[in-house]
Amino acid sequence: MSNSYEKFLNGAKNLVFLGEAGSGKTETSVNLAMRLARECGRKVHFFDMDQTKPLFRARDCGSELEREGVVFHFQSQYLDTPTVAPGVNEALRDGGSIVLMDVGGGSHGSHMIGQFAPLLNGPDARVLYLVNPYRPWSRTLDDIRATADRVAGAARLRELHLVANPNLGPSTTAEDVIEGMRKFAELFPGVTPDFVCVLEELCAKVEEDVGAPVLPMRLNTLPEWMGGSDKE
Repeated sequence: MSNSYEKFLNGAKNLVFLGEAGSGKTETSVNLAMRLARECGRKVHFFDMDQTKPLFRARDCGSELEREGVVFHFQSQYLDTPTVAPGVNEALRDGGSIVLMDVGGGSHGSHMIGQFAPLLNGPDARVLYLVNPYRPWSRTLDDIRATADRVAGAARLRELHLVANPNLGPSTTAEDVIEGMRKFAELFPGVTPDFVCVLEELCAKVEEDVGAPVLPMRLNTLPEWMGGSDKE
C-alpha cells in the first residue's frame, strides 16, 4: 500500500464518514475513494448510504468513481423507505479490500448502519466525524458534542475520530483554511484531526500551517449553477 495514503487510513480498512448535513462527508469520502483506488493497489468499495437528502449524494458522481476503479454500491429508494445496498457485510469482512461508507447527516441517516455496528466497532474500522468550524452547528464544543453523540448513538458506534473540513465553499481561500484550523484548535484544544480537507489548489499554501495530513479536495458533487462542475 502506498505510504502516502496509509496516513489517511491509520491502519484501518473500513472507513465510515459521519457528520451533520453539509459537513462535507460526501466530498471527502469521494475524493479519498478515488485517490485510494488510483494509488493503494487494493480494491476499493464505496457504499452510498445517504438516504436523507435529495442533493449532493455520491450516486450523482458514481460514474466518475467507477472510472477511477472504485466499486460503487447504492440501492434506489422507494418513496421514503430507507434501503441498504447489498454486500456490505461481505465487503467489510474482506481483508483484501478497502470500504468507504458515506452515511446521511444526522441521527436519521445513522440509524440504518446500526446493524453493522459489531464490524464497524472492530479494530480494522475507523469512524470519521467531519467538522467544519464555519457551520452554524459547529460554533461551540457543546453543539458538536450534542450532534456527535446523537449521530454515534443512533449508529451504535463507540469511538469517533475527527476530520477537519474548514471551508466556505468553492470560493475558499488559504486564509479561510488557516482561520478555520484556528477555530478548530479552539474547539478541540490539543487534538490533532486525522486529516484536513483542503481544495487541491490551496494545498501548497497551507500544508505547513495546518498541523495534520492534508487531503487534496476536488469538488465533485456541486451542480453547475454553483460552479462545481467542469463537465461538458
